[in-house]
Amino acid sequence: MRILGIDTSGTVAAAALYDSDADLLLGQQLVYTKRTHSQVILPLVERVLEDTGLTLSDVDRFAVAVGPGSYTGLRIGIAAVKAMAFALGKSCCGISTLKALAFQAHASGESTICSVMKARQGLSYAGIYRFSGEKCAVLMQEQLLRNEELLEQLQKIDSTVLMTGDGAAAFSEEHSSLDVSLAPAMVRLQNGCGLCRAAVSCEGIAPEQLEAEYLQLVKAEKDRLDKMA
Repeated sequence: MRILGIDTSGTVAAAALYDSDADLLLGQQLVYTKRTHSQVILPLVERVLEDTGLTLSDVDRFAVAVGPGSYTGLRIGIAAVKAMAFALGKSCCGISTLKALAFQAHASGESTICSVMKARQGLSYAGIYRFSGEKCAVLMQEQLLRNEELLEQLQKIDSTVLMTGDGAAAFSEEHSSLDVSLAPAMVRLQNGCGLCRAAVSCEGIAPEQLEAEYLQLVKAEKDRLDKMA
């Protein structure tokens, strides 16, 4: 099965094409950018397909990061995948950004991985996962929590934890007494590959079912609740 993964959840825009039958990454494009993801993500997809000599019709499934992450970025990626999947009659997978980060940091064997993304000051988005081969069990569900709460969760784990994500370096440095290691820089930010790997065991859904999972209220909803209060 050929899976096209698109990630626009953070400062990296990424597209990757993965063949799950051959367990082979066919192509990948990513860029760390401050430009709007709507300007770069479709050209990245086009380059991946051109480099591999394939077309969108050769893609069997589309995977996209559904959050947490940039509100605007997530909507851009989800809209792009909805459009492509709907036009081709293909299925989709909405993958947690944190879970995708864990999949791309996991190499083989058994490991415990904590994905951490920066949120507001003193807060992080985080999830903790335990891998056995390609099987992934969720030890702590993806959530927005205080850094002190994340520290408490990590202190309960009786094995070395591999940390990944854009908040991993700062968190591990601040809490140097923790039994943690840091994922290499090349897999610490979103690159699209983890999405594809996570999508292998995902139940495909129709494109119209894709929804963002922000893990917190969007600004418009916060403003509305503030006015009501």
